[in-house]
Amino acid sequence: MMSFKDIVVITLFLTLLIPSQGQHRADQQHLTDSESFTFILMGDPQGYVKYDINQPIFELTTVWAADNIENLNIKAVLCTGDIVEQNDNNALNRNMLNQSSRQMYEWGSHCFERLDNKVPYIISPGNHEYGYRRSENANTHFNEYFTFERNSKLRDCLVAEFPNRQGFASLENSAYEFEDRHWGKLLVITTEFAPCDEVLEWAKKLVSSDKYRSHRVIFMTHSFLRERTAERIEKEGYTLQPRNWGQAVWEKLIQPSANIDLVICGHTGHPGDFEDAVAYREDTNAAGRKVAQMMFNVQVLGGGWEGNGGDGWLRILEFMPDGRTIKVRTYSPLFGISPATKHLAHRTGACDQFDILLDEKLKY
Repeated sequence: MMSFKDIVVITLFLTLLIPSQGQHRADQQHLTDSESFTFILMGDPQGYVKYDINQPIFELTTVWAADNIENLNIKAVLCTGDIVEQNDNNALNRNMLNQSSRQMYEWGSHCFERLDNKVPYIISPGNHEYGYRRSENANTHFNEYFTFERNSKLRDCLVAEFPNRQGFASLENSAYEFEDRHWGKLLVITTEFAPCDEVLEWAKKLVSSDKYRSHRVIFMTHSFLRERTAERIEKEGYTLQPRNWGQAVWEKLIQPSANIDLVICGHTGHPGDFEDAVAYREDTNAAGRKVAQMMFNVQVLGGGWEGNGGDGWLRILEFMPDGRTIKVRTYSPLFGISPATKHLAHRTGACDQFDILLDEKLKY
């Protein structure tokens, strides 16, 4: 008769013979250099959340990000805003949505919940997060769903904030500090849609302060460049007040600041080729240093305004260990999840895959 000890030994031996049952990743993404880190950039997601049938696609992108935190050394997830299609409306226009504003906010919040306490995520509220249907006023429900308290990883890196147009503490205008042994210290600043003068002055003083003037700064706001032409936006038809459009943001904040190296935005786009959903340009600031400016908005991809919301496209921004190069890749977890479609998961055109070479870091 076998003893209990013999049974335990045999059981353990048989367990070792069973192959691992871990899920196979059909198109696992990797760093091009093991010393790199990444930011994941998500474009405007309102096309996902406004139709219930599209909503799982957006959740797939945030789950994919959570699944790759270690593999891609993800320091943060960035989102260009427009979490919802309409900020405060129950009267459904079924030609363009089938979800109320509350349902859209709840789903967008649920998708980002997948990242809570795992990695910081930074969102630039868009024009659809204000007013009733299209930024008629400063009313917003954004700060009810995206709070300081919900994500411990966000709390760890938040270093500054400025009140919103309603006078409330909110992540709409906020700054986050990151550090890497190759890149040193970075500051990511995000602002409300069409930021008012007080917000721009706050950001300007922040980046030029003794504490942050030697940081590389990434500035993110919802509206800044137009698609394809990469022209800075000079005027829009929204009645929200007070406000500054893209060109004014450049003149009042970006151009005078010596250490803002990269501007990221979303907002514009037009159904058509992929080039109609992106833009990129470089200019020099008052200190003669390069400022890279990138627009990325997925909402028209995957079938246009009333399509599937964006085919899961996102960008992997890989910060290389030279401390200057950012490799940009455009990738879709929706296509990458299956061996049958993973060949469609990578866009490699000139506007989809490129390197950004920044100037040497400022030293004081």
